[in-house]
Amino acid sequence: MSTQVPQHILDALTRVEMPPVPAAQLSPETIAVDGMELPLYRCGMAVIGSGAAGLRAAVEAKRRGLDVLICSMSLYGGTSACSGSDKQTLHTAGTARSGDDFRKLAAAIGGGGCMDHDTAYIEAVGSINALAGLQYLGLPLPQDRYGAVLRYQTDHDEVGRATSCGPRTSRLMVKVLAEEAIRLGIPFLRKCEAIRIITAGEGDQRRAVGAVVIDQERRDQDWGLAVVLCEDLVLASGGPGELYRDSVYPRHCYGSLGMAIEAGIAVTNLSESQFGIGTRRTEFPWNLSGTYVQVIPYIYSVDAEGQEHNFLADYYRTTQELCSNVFRKGYQWPFHATRMEDFGSSLVDLAIDRESRAGRTVVMDFLRNPQPGADGKAFSLDNLDADVRTYLENNDALQETPIERLQHMNPLAIELYRMHGHDLATDPLPFNVSNQHMNGGVAVDAWNESSLPHCFAVGEVAGTHGVTRPGGSALNAGQVGGLRVASHCAARGSQVADKTFDQELSQAVSACAGLIRSGLKSHPNALAISAVREEIQGRMSEKAGFICQVDELPPALQAAQDLRRRIWQAGLAITRPSQAVDIFRWRHLALTSEAVLATLVHYVGLGGGSRGARAYLAADGEVTIHTRHGPLSDVRYRVEKPEHQQFKITVEWQGDSFSLSHQALRPLDNLDRIFFEKHWGDYLTNQIHHAAYTHAP
Repeated sequence: MSTQVPQHILDALTRVEMPPVPAAQLSPETIAVDGMELPLYRCGMAVIGSGAAGLRAAVEAKRRGLDVLICSMSLYGGTSACSGSDKQTLHTAGTARSGDDFRKLAAAIGGGGCMDHDTAYIEAVGSINALAGLQYLGLPLPQDRYGAVLRYQTDHDEVGRATSCGPRTSRLMVKVLAEEAIRLGIPFLRKCEAIRIITAGEGDQRRAVGAVVIDQERRDQDWGLAVVLCEDLVLASGGPGELYRDSVYPRHCYGSLGMAIEAGIAVTNLSESQFGIGTRRTEFPWNLSGTYVQVIPYIYSVDAEGQEHNFLADYYRTTQELCSNVFRKGYQWPFHATRMEDFGSSLVDLAIDRESRAGRTVVMDFLRNPQPGADGKAFSLDNLDADVRTYLENNDALQETPIERLQHMNPLAIELYRMHGHDLATDPLPFNVSNQHMNGGVAVDAWNESSLPHCFAVGEVAGTHGVTRPGGSALNAGQVGGLRVASHCAARGSQVADKTFDQELSQAVSACAGLIRSGLKSHPNALAISAVREEIQGRMSEKAGFICQVDELPPALQAAQDLRRRIWQAGLAITRPSQAVDIFRWRHLALTSEAVLATLVHYVGLGGGSRGARAYLAADGEVTIHTRHGPLSDVRYRVEKPEHQQFKITVEWQGDSFSLSHQALRPLDNLDRIFFEKHWGDYLTNQIHHAAYTHAP
């Protein structure tokens, strides 16, 4: 930063204090179920999760007059509040210098394929209101003296559509949205986790009517079981962060994807995730994108004897090539298979993974510039690719050492790690390649409604992303999704649920209570949760990470199916009532793991090739990755087939197995046929909210 920023400003942007949330002043009904007297809460909209997407849905729904209840597993404990990176970003429709329009932005958002065209356009258009609303609430997005939002280039973005408040952008979003929710008087159940969706009706009449929850604030009574009945249920509890051992998610992020799968809700694109470099979960998990790598720190590994290895020099041909690709990880942060080719930036990820598998610890040192590469030339800021040198020049970042360059460009990055007990100015930073985001999730329509009517999904649990997406567009998608859900439910006139649904409610509660009782009794073959966690996370990281051996996927799926069947038959053992919620967390994660692996096996069975999430290695792979020493005989990957970008793989749980199908991408209407006089009436009469509504072709 050209201007020296005072410490108190840096502190305010990193040590973000969150508003206290008062206990909900509610008077629930009491309902007798299965020998228990349980609280029953009624509302118009129940939002499961209190991250940025869920809070936006709740706030916008409350503003429109709906009766809203937020059920939060852990206030300020999810990915929005606790994780992030140097490039947590939001997107706007216009860009400085280059010019832009909604169609171009939509093309960038859905550029990797497997994303509905209407959703991409909706997210592009909605970014204006999403951004403006957050600014109105006080989100400190940076501006120039003319009021224009400052922007820069990010992942899968060749124009420069990103902006940021620094590494805590999403936490600041949660802060301003939570303050607004509190101001509006929205009640929070502060330690309340949904464990089962309650449905009513059969066939086409089947719909969501609420959820069975465990309220940890009253878990000493009937394990905390309670019932929430609502007109509309909004899943907003994030992604399945505990699915992988090598994960940059905060701990205890379980999400509600498995609960949705168990309810028979269609999910899609589960083969698509994001993986990238970040600090290890055993310490402080955080993405190392943006300026962390654009300052070009020295990356090396340490073996068991403490010996340093300048291992990247074994992969790149010159110091210039090595350093320039470390820099490019800043805006090419997620792994992408094609970027391993031709000595690209994802070769860094592959090299790190191979070092880690060899038992070495990989570290990033900001006190030293990179050591010479294979050509023996010393590091020099004058010996960089033109795009890298230009970027550093434009940002006046030509200081002598990486830490000085980082202090100049992004002092918040240093403050963040210092706040968590690691000083980048004194100690190297251990890191690896980790799972960071699930691009797939619950299949939703243009208003974020799932295949189960009256059940919506926003944020990471919604499968609205395709193969790749511009960095930070997930934040935008959650904000736009929250706005859309609130608008849609208000237009439908959602009222407070007034029925009890006795039979459906009793069946759902009894099923949950039965699993808890069985867990406490510990069936002779009941599985220990610690063992289940180790098996799921180990298998997903080793067999379904960003490097996949095609022939290892079917056995991994079989093992996941076997584990799920054992859980279904013998249950999960717990030693005390307070662990009841863990039964459902790991039951759902076992189901999610099986669903992901089933999708991967199906995809490679189609001849599916490598793309954003993963490189699929096989003996018949068309591409061999080269290092400076020549080809890597064990890294031959299959190439993606263009036709596979034109559909989504959808998965539905049938009660004992998965059904997989292909869904064509939803098209975008002919925008040239939309006119003010012709379509104003459709807006005024809420016709635009009808499922079959479309503009003229």
